[in-house]
Amino acid sequence: MNYYHMCQRGIGRPVEIRTKNGRIHRGIIHRVDNRMVYLRPLPGGNRGYAYPFYSGYGYPYWGGWGWGLGFGIALGAIGTLAFLPFFFW
Repeated sequence: MNYYHMCQRGIGRPVEIRTKNGRIHRGIIHRVDNRMVYLRPLPGGNRGYAYPFYSGYGYPYWGGWGWGLGFGIALGAIGTLAFLPFFFW
């Protein structure tokens, strides 16, 4: 299975992505297209000490904290991808 399909199946889940150049990115997969995976920052920094609430449209949101700005990572730059539990660290 390639990273595109893994990311598609993981929309709404927290992940840690290590790129081929060694950078580490943690966030929640927001969306995926044929070139990029877009992450939203984890609430409360990278600790993730909260449960998501789900809107009527099936997308999680975090009550009271807001999402902040998201960012994209090229699918071709992904070296490893790991799904994280909501309680980690």
